[in-house]
Amino acid sequence: MSQVSRRRFLKRSLAATAGSYAALSSVAALMPSVLGANDEIRVAVAGIRGRGNGHINHFQSLPGVKVVALCDPDKKVLAERMGQVKEKYGTDVKGDVDIRKILDLKDVDALVIAAPNHWHSLMTIWACQAGKDVYVEKPVSHSIWEGRKMVEAARKYNRIVQAGTQQRSCPATIEAARDIQAGKYGKVLWVHCSKLGARGPIGKVTEPQPVPEHIDYNLWAGPAPMTPVMRKQFHYDWHWQWNWGDGEMANWGVHYLDDLHHILGWKDIPNKVIAAGNRFAWDDNGQTPNMHFALLHYDELPVVIDIRNLPDPERRGGKSGAVYLGSRGGNHIQCEAGYIRISRGGGWFYDNDGKRVHQYKGNGGSGHAQNFIDAMRSRRRQDQAAEIAVGHQSTAICHQANMAWRAGAEASVDEVRENMKSHEDALNTLKDMLEQLDGNSVDLAKEPFVLGPALTYDRASERYVGPNAAKANRYVKCSYRNPFVVPENV
Repeated sequence: MSQVSRRRFLKRSLAATAGSYAALSSVAALMPSVLGANDEIRVAVAGIRGRGNGHINHFQSLPGVKVVALCDPDKKVLAERMGQVKEKYGTDVKGDVDIRKILDLKDVDALVIAAPNHWHSLMTIWACQAGKDVYVEKPVSHSIWEGRKMVEAARKYNRIVQAGTQQRSCPATIEAARDIQAGKYGKVLWVHCSKLGARGPIGKVTEPQPVPEHIDYNLWAGPAPMTPVMRKQFHYDWHWQWNWGDGEMANWGVHYLDDLHHILGWKDIPNKVIAAGNRFAWDDNGQTPNMHFALLHYDELPVVIDIRNLPDPERRGGKSGAVYLGSRGGNHIQCEAGYIRISRGGGWFYDNDGKRVHQYKGNGGSGHAQNFIDAMRSRRRQDQAAEIAVGHQSTAICHQANMAWRAGAEASVDEVRENMKSHEDALNTLKDMLEQLDGNSVDLAKEPFVLGPALTYDRASERYVGPNAAKANRYVKCSYRNPFVVPENV
């Protein structure tokens, strides 16, 4: 049997297993990528509707980088994007609905992943096994367990894997991290992390909706269940259904949680969690909470995460709490000498009288993709702004908050208040949420809070331990559908 025929035979025989690329490329993947002519880095992009379309144009604009392949199970979108690349850049790109065929291409050095959340881990692992470097959008995983497998794959195959938390590359957060960790403002006392941004309901259907003919639903679902589609809009609104998405906590909140992780120099994630909220006011097919807050402790440091999607026409997001951060949110980091308020693009340090003292100027992380390309060339993961182990931890905080809420049960406001009373900012956040719910005419007798139990997280095992742990640990790992199984051994 010739070498080429043998390779094809092996690929066919292993195609039904999630570890196929490991069998094919375990040796080759340990070696640095073989770049194209003149050290050109050749990129494939998977998931190319919204964010992925932006990645096509951004990576194509970087010096020495060329987008050579596109992947999307939506045949209509795939054809449109291939045509747009041809028209805009005068170059043909390869395209396929199946990511496995893209990863078989020898002229692809890196995979950029902007597919739905449930695909992030498996695509990353397969790409590492195939000898490709990876840029994976936030949230990097769909569960804590998946994130750990991604780190293991990056290490085993010696790949450069970058999380798409671009604010890691923002000069403002880099400078703030330097100052906080140097003790410039004294000890950090507490933190409020917030994302306040109104959305609308996704609508409600009572019967399964047909999958558009131009979408390969088997390939779109991949590792996730191929359950009937119960939402009006096939694309994007999967964010608010647990089989595929992780809610606003991991959709937008992850950016500011990653900033917090970065600025405070955390080496791991919080070890105490309690969460409350619900999907209030909207009678729709969404499942994730639209008002969600959690009180976490990083050892002794209290942190409140405050994520809201309801509008408030009168107060534009609420303002009675101690740390109202505006309609977009960000981080309030309270130190002994004052506090930092920082969000995408920059912020300020204020003294304890509220006077502006120092500005942190930023750009939102516009150089993040270039940082990934530079690390690909150097082959040094320490050159990365958001190496996958960092992305895993920041995403895992989102999963912690989601798991804590999903483990909960309906509760009265008094019960929520009682469970949050250990920290003044948590009580202020509840008070502010109650005012905002009242502004949306929410009857809490009919739509009560869901309150999760107080949970303890073991950082070594990456699981909750102790009382009520089993309720939350049901969500530490997803179930998978053959042949798209995230492997135990990557």
